[in-house]
Amino acid sequence: MQTMTIAMGSDHAGFNIKTIVKQHLMSLGVSVKDYGAGSDEPVDYADHGVPVARDVAAGEVDRGILVCGSGQGMVMVANKVRGVRAALAWSEEIARLSRQHNDANVLCLPGRFIDADLAVRIVDVWIAEKFEGGRHVARVDKIMKTEGE
Repeated sequence: MQTMTIAMGSDHAGFNIKTIVKQHLMSLGVSVKDYGAGSDEPVDYADHGVPVARDVAAGEVDRGILVCGSGQGMVMVANKVRGVRAALAWSEEIARLSRQHNDANVLCLPGRFIDADLAVRIVDVWIAEKFEGGRHVARVDKIMKTEGE
């Protein structure tokens, strides 16, 4: 696996999976920048999702991973940040396609709907997968052109 830096964030519902995924990534030699949450005490997902998305958009990190209860809140808040293409994945195939076809730079996971083993497998696929380019470039360009409308 190539050396990369991943920004991570979660709310309280995603804290446990975030912690397990973080440890897994670090065991692979991936550098992780953790924006919290620091426990399973209730917090607002936007407080941890926005800084991750901003770092991804600014090129401070290679990619981002966000975890909340359903994944929906994190994917919504991340996609509000210009330059972010966040994808909600609950399976390895969804994660694969988000990279191949959409060049997703932020992965959002539904912490209450997948277990830690599946989360790790999803992350491994998502990190390893490359953007296919080709016909998908024009489609991603169209997505990026809609920012700010």
